[in-house]
Amino acid sequence: MIELRHLRALTILRETGSMVRAAERLHLTQSALSHLFREMEDRHEQALFVRKSRPLRFTSAGLRLLQLADEVLPRVALAQRDLARLASGQAGRLNIAIECHSCYQWLMPTLDKYRDDWPEVELDLSSGFHFAPLPALVRGDLDLVVTSNPDPELKGIHYQPLFGFEMVLAISRKHTLAEKKRWVAPEELSGEVQIIYPVERERLDIFQHFLDPAGVEPADVRTAELTVMMVQLAASGRGVCALPNWALHEYLQKGFVAQLRLGEKGLWSTLYAAVREEMLEQAYVEDFLQTARDTCFANLNGIRAV
Repeated sequence: MIELRHLRALTILRETGSMVRAAERLHLTQSALSHLFREMEDRHEQALFVRKSRPLRFTSAGLRLLQLADEVLPRVALAQRDLARLASGQAGRLNIAIECHSCYQWLMPTLDKYRDDWPEVELDLSSGFHFAPLPALVRGDLDLVVTSNPDPELKGIHYQPLFGFEMVLAISRKHTLAEKKRWVAPEELSGEVQIIYPVERERLDIFQHFLDPAGVEPADVRTAELTVMMVQLAASGRGVCALPNWALHEYLQKGFVAQLRLGEKGLWSTLYAAVREEMLEQAYVEDFLQTARDTCFANLNGIRAV
């Protein structure tokens, strides 16, 4: 018998290309995931993929099950969505604010898919740069806030993790640090111009979790509205900027800038979708969160499950 959980596990393995990352996505231990695949292979009396192959290679049996998964899983998801609509009603409102410009890279594809699935839900989108979005969420002015800075003092808010990501430093390829190091200490940025989005320092990981704890102040701070502007300034040697690894990926691929880790072990953060607790029971909210997670892991490089 073929089970949906088996098909989903196999598709996640295909997407991630790694047992370790697939286990993270499925919130399983690597041992539990290995046991699940062994169970599938014993049931079908043949291997589904070639272990320790780089890149991961699926057998004919594995490819046939993946073909089935691609046919069945979207239909099951559609049926579940339709049932949720019948149970809770289709109409609703989802006013969203985001706290990072680079989030548009995955948020727009998410919204495009979501509009097709929930056409009756009224969607609105705004930037959270020029006001405090989390208090607005509490007041009911907003319905969802994408943030990496949860406020534990605010009551009645649920923070749903979307994914974990690493903040990295973009620098000119001609910068002296680019030739010598793979990571940078806070003290080494004391003479640099820090390029940031136009928000308060306490809402930025580079200050909150890297420079401020070390008592380091940059030589100057310069703001830019758009990620591409920040990268261009860094590429031309006008300063350095900290960005999520997935937002910097395409610029690294094109050779525009170099990248350094922030600290020897890197500076990791988590992106959350904040919603009021009573809204978690709404089917259209639950489906938006799932759509966002699926879109992120399908499109972004370097993120990990939380």
